Amino acid sequence: MIFACLIILLMSGLQIFNAHPALYWGKDSHFDSPALSIGAERDASGAWQGITRIGGYRFDTTGVLGISGPSDDLERRAFPAWATLPGPRWLAKGRQWHFLAGWIFAPMLTAYLLYLVFSGQLKRRLLPRRDEWRHLGETIRDHVRLRFPRGEEARHYNLLQKLTYLLVLLGLLPLVVLTGLTMSPTMDAAWPWLLDAFGGRQSARTIHFLCALALLAFFLVHLALVLVSGVFNNLRSMITGRYALPPALPHAPYSALPPQQETRDDQTHR
Repeated sequence: MIFACLIILLMSGLQIFNAHPALYWGKDSHFDSPALSIGAERDASGAWQGITRIGGYRFDTTGVLGISGPSDDLERRAFPAWATLPGPRWLAKGRQWHFLAGWIFAPMLTAYLLYLVFSGQLKRRLLPRRDEWRHLGETIRDHVRLRFPRGEEARHYNLLQKLTYLLVLLGLLPLVVLTGLTMSPTMDAAWPWLLDAFGGRQSARTIHFLCALALLAFFLVHLALVLVSGVFNNLRSMITGRYALPPALPHAPYSALPPQQETRDDQTHR
């Protein structure tokens, strides 16, 4: 359910963004100097180009951002039609989908975070231990080289995983919810401190967009690591709660011993 809400929130959010494809810092929008903008311009030959501007930098993003679609029927739009819900151009319905998914997602996220705290799972599984910090550099190198933990180490999150999950659960997701509330005039009237906390509605919109992009990047990297670390084993663990634990290399080669059936930090018995 949470995953479905996040997909709807992302795609309907892009639909909303397409109605005004520019981001600003501060309380007001300044159309002459956006922090980011996605649009289309004609080049010297009269052909349309997709142009993305970030600060003072200009990028040609034709076919992806600014202008996209079949070559014989290009359409001027910030994000392509396949990335938006509920349709190519439907701002009002996109806002309704976004708000519905948001009001389902926010209570579920709050309940999950409270569960992590009061059940002790946050402290037991995600809070780094002091001795783990000494191996942070080694952990990063192993991830870059796609060297995954084996043996007993595979049963627990390493420091890099803990820090990433903490950033997502206690940073990005709460920020997405709070900045989303800041863009609502009704919530501003009830909680005016939100506007002060984020420096204005336009700053909140920009932070909201950047957090959504960061969550998308997290999901894509997470998916890639699932694929390269063993698709079948990971999918089975998600469905059944069982993970085939590869033995540690210092004790025996991988093929010398059969895998042990163990649960991991991110899996539960079902």
